[in-house]
Amino acid sequence: MNAVSQEHTERIWLNAYLPGVPADIEAGIEAYPSLREVFLEHLEKFRERVAYVSIGTEMTYADWQVQGQAFAAWLQGQGVKKGDRVALMMPNCLQYPICLLGTILAGAVVVNVNPLYTSHELKHLLKDSEAETLVIFENFAHTFEKVAQGSRVKRVVVAAIGDLLGTFKGAAMNFILRRVQKQVPKFHLPGAVRFNNVLKQGRALNHFPVEMHLDELAFLQYTGGTTGDAKGVMLSHRNIIANLLQAKAWVGDQLDQDKQETNVTLLPLYHIFSLTVNCLMFMCLGGRNILIANPRDVKRVQMILRKERFNGIAGVNTLFNGLLENKEFCARDFSDLRMVIAGGMATHTAVAKRWKEVTGLPIIEGYGLTECSPVVSISPINIARMREMEFTGSIGVPLPSTWVRFMREDGELAEIGEQGELQVRGPQVMQGYWKRPKETAEVLDAEGWLSTGDIGVMDERGYIRLVDRKKDMILVSGFNVYPNEIEDVVALHPGVGEVAAIGVEDPVTGEKVKIIVVRKDPSLTQEQILAHCREYLTGYKVPKYVEFRSVELPKTTVGKVLRRALR
Repeated sequence: MNAVSQEHTERIWLNAYLPGVPADIEAGIEAYPSLREVFLEHLEKFRERVAYVSIGTEMTYADWQVQGQAFAAWLQGQGVKKGDRVALMMPNCLQYPICLLGTILAGAVVVNVNPLYTSHELKHLLKDSEAETLVIFENFAHTFEKVAQGSRVKRVVVAAIGDLLGTFKGAAMNFILRRVQKQVPKFHLPGAVRFNNVLKQGRALNHFPVEMHLDELAFLQYTGGTTGDAKGVMLSHRNIIANLLQAKAWVGDQLDQDKQETNVTLLPLYHIFSLTVNCLMFMCLGGRNILIANPRDVKRVQMILRKERFNGIAGVNTLFNGLLENKEFCARDFSDLRMVIAGGMATHTAVAKRWKEVTGLPIIEGYGLTECSPVVSISPINIARMREMEFTGSIGVPLPSTWVRFMREDGELAEIGEQGELQVRGPQVMQGYWKRPKETAEVLDAEGWLSTGDIGVMDERGYIRLVDRKKDMILVSGFNVYPNEIEDVVALHPGVGEVAAIGVEDPVTGEKVKIIVVRKDPSLTQEQILAHCREYLTGYKVPKYVEFRSVELPKTTVGKVLRRALR
């Protein structure tokens, strides 16, 4: 082991940066007073281009600006003031970027809401955020109806799938969803205003520019609530602009802005990764986003992509695995594809290998978390040589202006090559948790170091490899066992479709390893899996229990397996 401490006087990872990628981006942040200026600059610059495509309908950057300003004017006309919270509860649809822009232009704070939340989860979020305005897709309006009585919400805007699709197509889509597919449960929300009426009213009003500052709140981004109720992560204009510029600098001048890039937006825009990378970074590059409302419906995804040529795609392991199960997707021409990025969960080696075989491109892994706006690290992206690259399993090196270190359990700094808890410092790190000073102090120290709860290790080049979540670690007779390692090995077996590893209590060893498997091959047996594991794993890591399930494993809306739901 190299005895070099990770409290470096120099950032050793800078040597891994490609030419043209700066060490720092702080000066660029100060060029913008707020996100308002970032939006307006690029909406004007690319006004003639298509920004979004949804269900075959396109929205240009100019349309985005006009409709966003109309929504901002409506909010102001309703008495929404600077700093007020506006909750957006929608899947990937054209209404989302419009409401996002309008909320920012009005000086309000965006509160993103997972549209699949239960009424209990929604009640907590609305109460905690103190949001008085809610924009909700009609498919989920019945969820809000159950908790409307006790909330502080005064204004409700109801959006429908057909709102922006044109008169005839819109009416047809609404009819199919409501009457044929019956995906819109009945609801009763007195005083609610339809989205198109909001835009119509807003266009008749004047939008008044609001003065905002970098360190003022822009987003309340709620975490998944793995331990108790979800917490609101306070992200300022500075945080978001910093991460946007960090991500943009990472790609550098490799993307010709005179030629529009098309990106497949599988992850929901209300998710922090998709928000920063797909929505904001690609806006700054003048990109075209194909919105996918339900990425887990692989047949529908392939139907949408059938006529499309796309250059980039971002997702998580389970989404990539699902696409690889679709024969038509695997048979398509991938010659235009130039960049594939994964995050959110560990990418299984078997999935990465198969993806490279099918598409010719490696999956580039990055790492981030909501508390970091979200991106912390990513492998260098050399687009010209992308097809020569291979999947490494590393989450890359820290972005510009980002510092990382690893802390041992005894509170001392880990050495190079030694495991420890990853801590991050940089302009993208959150201000704290909303109304939770105690929880904030537990993860964010006075010097700005954020404890991530992830165990990892850095090599002598500055590359990081994640081991697992600290809280997911399994302790077998005093030995640390990491679920990611077990899952990666099991997933290599050709008969395995999905797998999750968890710890179960044991009176002798403390815990034992259990795996839950969804079979790809119905004839796969427990002994075959265990024999496979014994080839790759030392004795205490080999699962002691194997459970087969006939249905897919529980996941978050972005496809991350929920281990806690399996315990």
